[in-house]
Amino acid sequence: MKASYSKYNLLFKRPSGTSRGIMTTKETWFIRLKKDGKTGIGECGILRGLSVDDRSDYEDKLKWACDNINLGLEALLDKLIEFPSIQFGLETAFKSLESENPFELFPSTFTESKASIPINGLIWMGEEDFMRQQIIEKIDAGFNCIKLKIGAIDFETELNILKSIRKEFSVSDIELRVDANGAFKPKEALEKLKKLSEFQLHSIEQPIKPGQLNDMAELCSVTPLPIALDEELIGVFHKEDKKKVLNTIKPQYIILKPSLVGGMSGSKEWINLAKENTIKWWITSALESNVGLNAIAQWTFTLDNTMPQGLGTGSLFTNNFDAPLEVKNGNLHYNKTLDWNFNLEI
Repeated sequence: MKASYSKYNLLFKRPSGTSRGIMTTKETWFIRLKKDGKTGIGECGILRGLSVDDRSDYEDKLKWACDNINLGLEALLDKLIEFPSIQFGLETAFKSLESENPFELFPSTFTESKASIPINGLIWMGEEDFMRQQIIEKIDAGFNCIKLKIGAIDFETELNILKSIRKEFSVSDIELRVDANGAFKPKEALEKLKKLSEFQLHSIEQPIKPGQLNDMAELCSVTPLPIALDEELIGVFHKEDKKKVLNTIKPQYIILKPSLVGGMSGSKEWINLAKENTIKWWITSALESNVGLNAIAQWTFTLDNTMPQGLGTGSLFTNNFDAPLEVKNGNLHYNKTLDWNFNLEI
């Protein structure tokens, strides 16, 4: 077996705002495996400033993984535990290599175009008019679950936006989720959650910065609004440490981005622990290209989670790869009549 890697920069159609700043590009890497005339492809997507493997030796580790590919997947995953995005890329590449079609990794009624995955519509931070415009577009496109990034503009303005949505759309019309990306200070968080809860939100992601386990535990115990852990899960590699996070904080939900939390195997470990603690969960992409999104979507479908998933990121980039993935009426579909334009041989 031979392995190689290459870098690719995804370009946002328009600058995308979070509480951590504005993004215009998204760096990603592809691993290609070749064996007996077949090719496998996997994507290693890192988010600068967020991924635990955003390190100076990242490319060195990619090269090491390719040079030592014949160790086999299990050994590689074990040795690359601190590089979750490379773990995900390798898992996907090996699965792709052994599949009849390198892009159909988990055959199901989803890949047969007979079933779809409900997803949330993502609203990026920005000026009030821009956020309102995005909301109207998502509702017109048939989404009944919308996720708003909050925490970067004036909080009262954000409350007014939520208020205007709720004036027009009831809970039965639109499920609203918000993502603070750790923007709130612990001392102010509860008061802000109380104000947000007036709009009957489904949940809030990561209200305070990760690593403040006791503060987050206290918040989860008294919150008027269900809390979902997101960044809190990043960099927690071992099962016992994962147990400690969940047992200490006792969140209402956890959100799993395979590229950030140990690939599909690392995510599955989180899911199993969450189930033991009656904590609900859903899967989200981490701004991968359609190669990584395709793998996450197909795998997610096999998990039989009926909640809207965070898999609507494929249309964000000007230079993404054409793929059979389509978003229609708030659902992600796999349209078998559409072809890939990704060159496996580069």
